[in-house]
Amino acid sequence: MLPGMSGHRRWVYPRSIHGRFQRIHRISGVALQALLVLAPWIRVGGLPLVRVDLPARRLTLLGQVFTASDGFMLVLLALLAAFGLFWFTAMFGRMWCGYVCPQTVFLEEWVRPVERWFEGDRGQRMRRDAGPWTFDKVWRKAGKLTAFALLAVFLATSVQAWFAGPVELWTGRAGPVDYTLVGAMAVGLFLDWAWFREQLCIYLCPYARFQSALTDDESLVIGYDRPRAEPRAKGRLAAEEGRCIDCAKCVQVCPMGIDIRDGFQLECINCARCVDACEDVMGQLGHPSLVRYTTIAADEGRRTRLVRPRTIVYGVLLTTLTTLLFLLAGANQPMEVSVQRAPGTLYQVDDDGFVRNTYLLRVDNHDPLRSHVFTVDVVGLPGGEVVVPPLEIPPLEGRTVPLVVRAPAGALEASTSLTVEVRSGDAHVKRDATFRAPRRAGQG
Repeated sequence: MLPGMSGHRRWVYPRSIHGRFQRIHRISGVALQALLVLAPWIRVGGLPLVRVDLPARRLTLLGQVFTASDGFMLVLLALLAAFGLFWFTAMFGRMWCGYVCPQTVFLEEWVRPVERWFEGDRGQRMRRDAGPWTFDKVWRKAGKLTAFALLAVFLATSVQAWFAGPVELWTGRAGPVDYTLVGAMAVGLFLDWAWFREQLCIYLCPYARFQSALTDDESLVIGYDRPRAEPRAKGRLAAEEGRCIDCAKCVQVCPMGIDIRDGFQLECINCARCVDACEDVMGQLGHPSLVRYTTIAADEGRRTRLVRPRTIVYGVLLTTLTTLLFLLAGANQPMEVSVQRAPGTLYQVDDDGFVRNTYLLRVDNHDPLRSHVFTVDVVGLPGGEVVVPPLEIPPLEGRTVPLVVRAPAGALEASTSLTVEVRSGDAHVKRDATFRAPRRAGQG
């Protein structure tokens, strides 16, 4: 508990447990950590697999570069992730918390193994913490906290590598801001592992709060088979009948410090440690586990439906967003073009009778590997000609140049619509503009 709410910090000492769901934990944990650490080092088509360059406002992902002009696509990606989480929660409850959340992965794959290595399992830690401060207790605590600090720095650097690049960070060539962020993240991780832990899930994580709006009676939860398990007892008769023998192992292994036998609770993260514990105990007695994945509907004798209004709505939204994202990605051009009239200008009449309009042309080359030569033409202006400096732009750079458009005065209206077309190879982008000219005699 947080100070001020219960008067003291109540420590949770989860007991180590092995089982089929913990093997799934290990597989998902290793895969996610490999993604975190290795993704910035992997290159696709000469580019990082993932790189978030905030100063340049660029996202490199799967060999593609997205800039600020692709903001709508990034919004679609964020919405896709959000509604994907909503659909996943409606179907499988808090499986995200139990198997995928970085807090759970770090605690299960780093913090608790280190803690057991230095201080032993649940019983040993509880006895040592309750006892006096001795040299044995001090060196074990110091060793554990030192290991936490080193791991925090390693993981914070791995996270920052997604933003600053791994080679620059690990060789000391990154900027002071990057190392300041590494230090801040490392301090946060260390404080979380050394003290806050499960309180992050209970008090700070917003997902635990709004998940009640995303789930229903047919979402997957961890449940206690009360009709078969009760009344619980420690005698041989309860063991023979397959009732709860009150071994409390499901409580001892819980990383949130709750008793699943009290029913569904907000703190439960669906990690299934209690399921593995009960399967171990009841399996030795020849009975199925009393704690299992279930739904409230199933516990009440009703059929659990996979297809229901909320899953249909989330599914339709996911399908729509995915389709729109693929359509936009397919139509995406390797360049960005903008055309604006030069400030303070309307038109000029040259000595040869041609009317001149001056614009500012901005071209950005989104190709991350090659320079491109861009050609400019004007469509829709009779007799129009274009004067523009050569446009060879290096990778991921842009240039703003004056664009002069001239046309014979006799064939012009006071205002004529035109299209500026910029090409590079097979790619082309069109931008509309307006050409101004003197009013002809009799023109209102």
